[in-house]
Amino acid sequence: MTVTSEAPARSAKKKFAYSSDDIKRMLPHRWPMLMIDRAYDVVPGVSGRGVKSVSVNEPFFAGHYPDHSIMPGVMIVEAMAQLVAVVYVAEMIESPEPLGDADPSASVGYLGSISSMKFSRLVVPGDQLTLDAKLGQRLGGLRQVSVRASVGNELAAAGSLIVTTGRKG
Repeated sequence: MTVTSEAPARSAKKKFAYSSDDIKRMLPHRWPMLMIDRAYDVVPGVSGRGVKSVSVNEPFFAGHYPDHSIMPGVMIVEAMAQLVAVVYVAEMIESPEPLGDADPSASVGYLGSISSMKFSRLVVPGDQLTLDAKLGQRLGGLRQVSVRASVGNELAAAGSLIVTTGRKG
């Protein structure tokens, strides 16, 4: 993981970057459901950015319009939700208090709600999705989040998610 600092400001916070190997330690997801390749500008518990490189080899392309490959909207939402989990887990692993032997991926919760999600551009093989997540207020065991996905300067999807802040079950 890489650490950077913002320019001096009243509430300057450290920003972190995480490789795909770091993300595999942070999330319980594995191929073919691990949807983000790296995360950067992560302010633990607050916000972050991520990247999903879309390859023609993705398993969903075999059945999702095989003659006109487009990434399913639900997979775009999943990529955004996984970035949210990275931002959430980063708060635990970057805390000054050590985790000990605890597995940070065990704290990743579930997607509870998708609101006002708008899709404005098709995502196709060869595209690189830039993901943004900003965690909002806590509502008991839930957390409201604003998310966006873009390809270059074009917005592909944006909306709100509600995620659980832990797993029960």
